[in-house]
Amino acid sequence: MFMTSPLRANPQITPKVNYVPPFDHSHAHSSERVAQCPDHCSIYEGADVKLAGRIAAAIEVLKDITRNHTPATDALRDWGKANRYAGSKDRSFIGNVVHDALRRKSSISFMMGDDSPRSIVLGTLVHNWGKTIEDLDAAFDGDKFAPKALSPFERDALTSPQNLAGADDWIKADVAEWLWPAFENNFDDEAVEEGQALSVRAPLDLRVNTLKTTRDEMLAAFTAQGAVVTPIAQTGLRISVDGPEGRLPNIQIEKEYQLGQVEIQDEASQIASRMIDPQPGEVVLDLCAGGGGKTLALAALMKNEGQLHAFDLDKRRLSPIYQRIARAGATNITVHVPGENTLGALKGKVDRVVVDAPCSGAGTWRRKPDAKWRLSEDSLDLRMREQAKVIREAAEYVKPGGYLIYMTCSVIADENEAQVYKFIEENEAFKLISAGELWEDVFGTDGAKPWSADGCSVTLSPASTGTDGFFFSIMEYMPQDN
Repeated sequence: MFMTSPLRANPQITPKVNYVPPFDHSHAHSSERVAQCPDHCSIYEGADVKLAGRIAAAIEVLKDITRNHTPATDALRDWGKANRYAGSKDRSFIGNVVHDALRRKSSISFMMGDDSPRSIVLGTLVHNWGKTIEDLDAAFDGDKFAPKALSPFERDALTSPQNLAGADDWIKADVAEWLWPAFENNFDDEAVEEGQALSVRAPLDLRVNTLKTTRDEMLAAFTAQGAVVTPIAQTGLRISVDGPEGRLPNIQIEKEYQLGQVEIQDEASQIASRMIDPQPGEVVLDLCAGGGGKTLALAALMKNEGQLHAFDLDKRRLSPIYQRIARAGATNITVHVPGENTLGALKGKVDRVVVDAPCSGAGTWRRKPDAKWRLSEDSLDLRMREQAKVIREAAEYVKPGGYLIYMTCSVIADENEAQVYKFIEENEAFKLISAGELWEDVFGTDGAKPWSADGCSVTLSPASTGTDGFFFSIMEYMPQDN
């Protein structure tokens, strides 16, 4: 029925963790982190940068990311500020190279026999993008902003790379070596395939806001962008790009986005929102609401009827929700701000409590490839402690006969099944409901199927469902005295 692995139901590996959290943006936003090579201080004189200058810039940005542990978004932004004459095509090219290099950092390093930023960028261009040595020679020749000429060692690595067949599985999968046992534990014989699927670019997914429009209307509106319907989510649209230099459209400037008719939301999150199955008239609490994407999806499913409460411990993450609510036309949402102590009145009264728990973000590596290399044992351990705490706190809000939904954007069993199993062992009044049967009821049996060891929970992944990685489980609260 579902893609299964005999190891997933009872994860044995609890990796300890040492990292800068993948979504941490606390690093100083200083352009000083970008290497100030004299060649790159005045590359731009108002015209688009040539290929050689773009490659040199990509190497410098990747150096900033790998050596200074700068988040990729920050490093690219800082480079853009330091080189304001670069055009949008230049920035797009450099960003694409850097992100593709990060997606396949281990495998490209192995093929090149060197893990320097320069080797990884050159290997990405040739082994991933299809450039040739002749392309690079022609670009570098006579360009004062070009990187230094290819060495004999680099020429050999670009023409006769080391065969990945002889590499360890974690290298083939482009997963950090310390995390590989836990990753393999989740996917068994298909772990390499799943890792490779997490190392390619993701499409742009949109959720159609059914409070304002229909999917057919939005499909017609985004014809020029090449939109198609998502394979699983009933209100989703998908836009992909062709080729390594392709650029996704800026949907946020389109009138349909400005009018709240569509939201940017990966299909996995849309699927999870649908599986929460909120009913019009119910009381629903989104306890880790973040910027409100899932909250808005729930409001549409509830047809603006009932009470939908949104809360997040981080005011910064919660802050976009107000404008998004107004744009979407959602009228049944109450936002609870940390420190106001307004959630207490909901304890024991909520029909569905949703916990989209803080996690490693391993399921989003296609979109945030630098996150998988910044993840550490210490950070993962911190996230797991946070998950155990938030699921216990969430349980206090569920009314008898209500539901507790626990989900993450991770594919690591220790953050997923292990947390749920531990919770229900300690709280016997909560009973796991078959998420596998729920999947079949909602999405049928003929299409893509998620991973599941026993049908009680499901894990979506790029290789199995064509989405980001995402874990979903649902428990019913059935106290004996009820």
